[in-house]
Amino acid sequence: MLEKKDFNLERAVLIGVITKDQDEVKSKEYLDELEFLTFTAGGEVIKRFTQKMDLPNPKTFIGTGKMQEIQNFIKENEIGTAIFDDELSAAQERNISKVLECKVLDRTNLILDIFAQRAQTSYARTQVELAQCEYLLPRLKGMWTHLERQRGGIGMRGPGEREIETDRRIVRERITLLKDKLKTIDRQQAIQRGNRGQLVRVALVGYTNVGKSTLMNVISNSEVFVEDKLFATLDTTVRKVVIGNLPFLVTDTVGFIRKLPTQLVESFKSTLDEVREADLLLHVVDISHHNFEDQIASVNKILGEIGCANKPTIMVFNKIDAYEAVPFDNDDLIAVRTKENYTLEEWKRTWMNKIGDDAIFISALNKKNLEGFKRRVYDEVRNVHVTRFPYNDFLYPDYEGEEEE
Repeated sequence: MLEKKDFNLERAVLIGVITKDQDEVKSKEYLDELEFLTFTAGGEVIKRFTQKMDLPNPKTFIGTGKMQEIQNFIKENEIGTAIFDDELSAAQERNISKVLECKVLDRTNLILDIFAQRAQTSYARTQVELAQCEYLLPRLKGMWTHLERQRGGIGMRGPGEREIETDRRIVRERITLLKDKLKTIDRQQAIQRGNRGQLVRVALVGYTNVGKSTLMNVISNSEVFVEDKLFATLDTTVRKVVIGNLPFLVTDTVGFIRKLPTQLVESFKSTLDEVREADLLLHVVDISHHNFEDQIASVNKILGEIGCANKPTIMVFNKIDAYEAVPFDNDDLIAVRTKENYTLEEWKRTWMNKIGDDAIFISALNKKNLEGFKRRVYDEVRNVHVTRFPYNDFLYPDYEGEEEE
């Protein structure tokens, strides 16, 4: 029996597949993330559906039997939205909508919707609209299926097709306009970056919801918006920070996510110029997340795509206050000890030990080990600064630190 839910939220079901490339554990992790995305967008997940298949069905993504099961559940429980974990083709989306008779979204559409909600500046709104238009263009036909029934009538032959062509032209023109607008803003921002002088630039990067904005607030004494939701911060924020007597710039960038829509990577490449032009990256990781290693891999993949894989990087393992190892029963001969059972000290002796001084463990929220973090960042920024201005070496002695709170 279903629990009583908040009917002010949009009721949704999630659909994912288990394939040879995405096992049951991985599928569950993706659906957990998809549920958090749904919550962030203002929805409530009533039920999840998964199906084991070699490959997704090219027509309806899932099989007919599972589709019938979902259709029955949607009708019986007044579900308004079905959300698929992978990107659907235009044909798949159209076919599924006909069967389920409800709103059908995929992961890309959902992320675009969240970005549209979160965008505050004109620049971010323009980037999101461009991504939405590029996503929408091949899917316009499915939005005119209500006119298909009228085709063939007197005076109504092919109205849907004409409307589609008209809309395609409008969307293409809009895409061109938005790209031109972004080029103009990019030129303005390039000038702004140039006007910042020769200050060393540090960029906070990482998976979404790992605490980048919280860390930004702590080290810069600012008030960047923070919320326990995915993509709480969408607009790039730059702050001047001083550690010891050494000033530098810190940029808080948009968080990354697995299966990040191609349209968003393309549209936000200009925002990621802040990352490209940074002298140092602080890769913030939520070590309390059970799958933080995969999140690191996802961020590194995107950094590679934008040409930043070899930038000097400090790994900042955040949320150590929230980290808890799963208790391990030594008396259970069947159980096999896994990474879930590692203590924080054991993690530090794994591959993290090879990173050496470039691995820092902190809690930005509770301000734990922030002095160690500041000292390491100071040293790295000082090295960049002294390389750039050798005659200023004497101005910046070793950082002595402050009392921990």
